[in-house]
Amino acid sequence: MPFGTPPSGGPLSRTRTRISSSSLTKFLRCPKQFFLGNKLGLSSPRTIYQVLGIVLEDSLCSILMRRPVSINSLAELREWCYELADEEAQNCFQVGKENWESTIWQNKEQSWEDVEVDELARKIKNGLSLFLKEVENCYNSNGGPYLERFRSGDSPFKIPSPAWGEEPIFPIADKVRNFGMRSWSKDEVMTWQNNGQPITWNEAWEVARPWIKDPRVHQPQRLFHPDGWAAGELDLVLRWDGNLRIVDVKSGNPSSKFAESLGHQLNFYAWLWYETHEQQMVEGIEGWYLDNPLRIQYDVPNEVEINELGVKYKKIHREMLDLGEGPVKFPDDYPEPCKKSAGCFWCSFGEDELEQESDYLISLEKTDVKISPPSQKIGEIQSRVNVKGKFTGQWGPLPNHYSEPVLGAMVSVSGTQITVEESEPNSFPRLHDYSDGEVMIINALPGVWRGNSRLYLDHKSEIISLNGAGEESKKDLELTRIGLMRTRANVEGVVVSIAKREGIRLDEKPWSMVNLHLWDGTHVAEVVAFGSSITKQMTELAPLDRIKIVSAELGWRSSLPQLRIDQRSTRLTKLE
Repeated sequence: MPFGTPPSGGPLSRTRTRISSSSLTKFLRCPKQFFLGNKLGLSSPRTIYQVLGIVLEDSLCSILMRRPVSINSLAELREWCYELADEEAQNCFQVGKENWESTIWQNKEQSWEDVEVDELARKIKNGLSLFLKEVENCYNSNGGPYLERFRSGDSPFKIPSPAWGEEPIFPIADKVRNFGMRSWSKDEVMTWQNNGQPITWNEAWEVARPWIKDPRVHQPQRLFHPDGWAAGELDLVLRWDGNLRIVDVKSGNPSSKFAESLGHQLNFYAWLWYETHEQQMVEGIEGWYLDNPLRIQYDVPNEVEINELGVKYKKIHREMLDLGEGPVKFPDDYPEPCKKSAGCFWCSFGEDELEQESDYLISLEKTDVKISPPSQKIGEIQSRVNVKGKFTGQWGPLPNHYSEPVLGAMVSVSGTQITVEESEPNSFPRLHDYSDGEVMIINALPGVWRGNSRLYLDHKSEIISLNGAGEESKKDLELTRIGLMRTRANVEGVVVSIAKREGIRLDEKPWSMVNLHLWDGTHVAEVVAFGSSITKQMTELAPLDRIKIVSAELGWRSSLPQLRIDQRSTRLTKLE
């Protein structure tokens, strides 16, 4: 089964507390880069290569989903799909251009005018040539072990390889609106030979087609660890010959500075498949490079090594969770920088050696930030609080503002009803174990949502039932009065990064968010706006702009403060 049902997570079922292949490889390259980019969420200028990496893979998959007709040789098959590559390159160019032009923060040293359609077509054809080798092997093997099942209309796989004209498989089909009323046909009907006849080239293409991410499926097509702490999104899964092989597609070549991470990435996928498929071992892991083309194969970890990897990943996951909390001091509150790893944009910020820094970072370091009333320093934002009260109800899991399912409860504190909620999915799964009686909530994160005060719980929070022993052991803790709990913030500073994200939720409703990071010269905090709270003023902001935000709602993400823009009560002003 090439993907699983999301156990938790919002529109894209992504949380910052779950380990993935990309976060793993980034952490292994440079923990500081991981903290700044993944946990704090700092973005960097988007490059054309990042845009093309996504659209090139989508274009390749779109052709793999096509069905050849009346093909009698490998040469004819190559000619047919290469013609499609020339057509698809035009679409790839246009989609990429739209994505690039909609990017808020671009790498100013790059121009879309330098992108050539012929170069896109060349890379797509290189990917097709790698797949055609699979088709040729399939043809020479007379279809492999599954040919007769395909011919009889009985798919050998629970989730078949997606194809235009066939109905797509959604991880959560009941969330898809009007599913039964849709037509998926593109007039590409497959005609099979009778059993016992030699395989045709049309059939070889159909049988060899790998599982790929279906572009018609807006829901996450990922593998999710049964315990929810790890996830991964595969590019291709080859299985026509009875051997299961995982392939990761790269738009560049093995000389890339990121190439050394590919082995770690594929090992992670092999381990995750083992964990999500009843200890099934994969037979192959490899990378396909579109620039050359090249197929790079790696040794598959044996079962002992797979289990050792699981222990290693669990340890790294814990290190990720423990890496920083509360207001983040910027730039010197992190692990030592590597100063040389692939993708380290922020790593050398504030360091003495500036040879790797961009002009932007050098300008940022020279910026003098001044704070005026009623703004407060980001470092003064209240983080952990202790409260004493009585549980009066429980609910969930229900969606939070990210549409992530979280557990919640109500607690009465000095006659005031306060919502208690997980800060992220599975961050405090024991919440409903304390649904009755007097309790003390320790190390909660104070916040507010839609005008109502909330306490957010994460893996460092604790709930104590107030029996004799429990109350005695915590009698020296300082309790926070609800009336004095800070749930909003007035901040001022320089925008250091900004990004806009949008997509489709599980139920097909659109979502959008803008997140920027504000630096007051000492600390940095994330500022987010969702949906209707996103204004033209926000999308026109750029790094190094000075802004003041009054009455931002205080929330938390991965134990770090997150200031939320509420269009009804928050005011954002761009300063001259």
